[in-house]
Amino acid sequence: MGDFLLSVTSYLTGIRLPYFTWSDIVEILLIAFFVYEFMLWIRNTRAYSLLKGILIVLAFIFIAFLLKMNTILWLVTNMAGYAITAVLIIFQPELRKALEELGHKKIVSSIIPFDSGNKEEDGYFSDKTINEIVRASFEMGAVKTGALIVIEEETILNEYARTGIYLDSLVSSQLLINIFEHNTPLHDGAIVIRGDRIVAATCYLPLSDNMALNKNLGTRHRAGVGISEVSDSFTIIVSEETGNVSVAKQGKLDVALTKDELKERMKKEQNATPENAKRKKIIWKGWGKNEKKSDE
Repeated sequence: MGDFLLSVTSYLTGIRLPYFTWSDIVEILLIAFFVYEFMLWIRNTRAYSLLKGILIVLAFIFIAFLLKMNTILWLVTNMAGYAITAVLIIFQPELRKALEELGHKKIVSSIIPFDSGNKEEDGYFSDKTINEIVRASFEMGAVKTGALIVIEEETILNEYARTGIYLDSLVSSQLLINIFEHNTPLHDGAIVIRGDRIVAATCYLPLSDNMALNKNLGTRHRAGVGISEVSDSFTIIVSEETGNVSVAKQGKLDVALTKDELKERMKKEQNATPENAKRKKIIWKGWGKNEKKSDE
């Protein structure tokens, strides 16, 4: 027994452990983080099904390699470059969404505070706007009037606001209810709110392709989740079927909130300081002027 322990000890002492520097540790952590985020992204998109198909093809190629099927291996070798290009084209929407999500994480801005001089003490919207939106949402829910309200935060939503009708109106519960009333010209689509004003109505939003969403959810809920996936907006959805008030944020949907829960969620969003508030106001004014000129 003593000889065995001695031999094991001598073997272990002879092993040279790799030398790690701080840069190596940081590199390992970064790779682990990106692999983890990549797996989460893959799991919640259509890319998961496409990835399974690619793995089946790779398994087939491996079997061909083991059985020395030279013709198949020659074809694979010569088509590898075209296959990579094809994969990039197929995954283009998912890759774009992944880069957008990476940009919304504010990894760099948390380290380097860009536009720190432009920060304002006020939140994105006032308490009055919160009360008006909450009141309108639950009044519409009580009579099962469908509604889709997108509240803009850091990401500017002019791309989607331009698909609707420009309003530039102060937020009020009466106006919100009137916009989404059945058989009115503006009831179809979403409204975009910036600060305390309604920018536009009847806006078209991107639909989510998240496979994890409940299949019973309609187009309105998928649009609400879709806009929250491509921006940092806060979206309120009122169901036309059930009258439930739901909230979409960062691709996640919280269904059937109470009035107090919705007000609490909006308070939390209000307290987030808008770093680019002044810049957004300038862009908004410029866009509004251009829209009015084009209408004339």
